[in-house]
Amino acid sequence: MKDLFLTWQVWAVLAACFAALTAIFAKIGVENVGSDFATLIRTVVILLVIAGIVVATGQYQSFGSISGRTYLFLILSGIATGASWLCYFRALKLGDAARVAPIDKLSVVLVAVFGVIFLGERLSMPNWAGVALIGAGAVLVAYRG
Repeated sequence: MKDLFLTWQVWAVLAACFAALTAIFAKIGVENVGSDFATLIRTVVILLVIAGIVVATGQYQSFGSISGRTYLFLILSGIATGASWLCYFRALKLGDAARVAPIDKLSVVLVAVFGVIFLGERLSMPNWAGVALIGAGAVLVAYRG
């Protein structure tokens, strides 16, 4: 069982499960509060939880041990995450969770494309077919017919 939690697949499935719960909890949470303020509350909770995990697991590093390049990309990632969360909560405030979340998951399609363009990753034809199906599925789920 211990080895099971060493695979990326298990962690990816757990991430998907928690992302699904995030959409449901957030949709309920933004009912009576502004979406940006809701994002602030969520961010504070995340900060406290992650800080607790880092301290509890002894993963803290001195800030001086981190390279400038690493800081740059982590800061850019943080900015992108914040922008994503603000947009996501605004979308949840305005739309149905069952339609917002699939459109948000178009990020899977964009990660595949960006991974090829910027990281030199390679996808096979079956991989690209899956990416296309994810894109088509997201659009179909979001479609109001």
